[in-house]
Amino acid sequence: MARPRPTVDELEAGLLAGDRAILSRAITLAESRLQSDRTLAQEVMARLLPRTGAARRIGLTGVPGAGKSTTIEALGVWLVERGHKVAVLAIDPSSTRQGGSILGDKTRMQGLSVLDDAFIRPSPTSGVLGGVARRTREAMVLCEAAGFDVIIVESVGVGQSEAELADLVDCVMLLLVPGAGDELQGIKRGIVEVADLIVVNKADGDAVRAAKRAAGDYRHALRMLPEATPGWKTPVLTASAAEGIGLAEMWDTVEQHRSNMEASGQLERRRADQQLGWLGQQVEEVVLAAFHGRPGVKDALSEARDAVTNATATVPQAAARVLEAGFGADAPTVQ
Repeated sequence: MARPRPTVDELEAGLLAGDRAILSRAITLAESRLQSDRTLAQEVMARLLPRTGAARRIGLTGVPGAGKSTTIEALGVWLVERGHKVAVLAIDPSSTRQGGSILGDKTRMQGLSVLDDAFIRPSPTSGVLGGVARRTREAMVLCEAAGFDVIIVESVGVGQSEAELADLVDCVMLLLVPGAGDELQGIKRGIVEVADLIVVNKADGDAVRAAKRAAGDYRHALRMLPEATPGWKTPVLTASAAEGIGLAEMWDTVEQHRSNMEASGQLERRRADQQLGWLGQQVEEVVLAAFHGRPGVKDALSEARDAVTNATATVPQAAARVLEAGFGADAPTVQ
């Protein structure tokens, strides 16, 4: 039997009380494909919006095997021990074949997940590019409304499109590892350019020297790139999350970056730009969905795919036919 849907008042009261079960339910409503669920989530967010915005919003990304989950857990526990409330929005890659996702972050962060002042929410990307889930922004707002003052967004991994992570958070932390041969091999310039902090992880035991050498390589490379945040020189630190080494330095750097942005007015401007970007994204998403829902578009798209596959029409010609099916005489010209 399905649980009764909570009211706006119940959601508001639960979030203000820091009820993690209510927070999970509110995020589920925001992620729902049902318009009635999303509308309910938007109503409660509108009520609580004035109580949000003060949290530290941190994006964490890195190469596969860099220890992202280990770092988040170690840093999260360290922060909770010092009086912070930490929410982790861990993005899981969705299968392009079957649509499922791993959603195993609570099993990877067992020490953090059991703490009363921590909240871990795995969310599937559902085919969304950029390494972040479609409703990450809503989840961040809801976590802040529930009293979490540190929000960590873990993306799925390094890629050029993942620069989108920078459009969600205040500080992007890039996690790398030493001893991978050419230290810059395979690292996309786009994500390095938006990193406000680079951490060479696993700097312990015999890897300490390699980590220091890698950090030096990255510092040299950063001299040739524009600043991710104007007036802020991206630091490169070494750490070992597994050993608890370097956590204080990581957090101190995040706080220094925050202070720098507040003093220069960049934090307020970045948050405003992010809101406008979110607005544009929402409009485009709704318009695209409405177009695909128009009568005749589905069939026209299927025919266009056949025409392109069978080489009976060029891609622009096929696209024009799909647009004509949706817009009729007002169809825009394919460039």
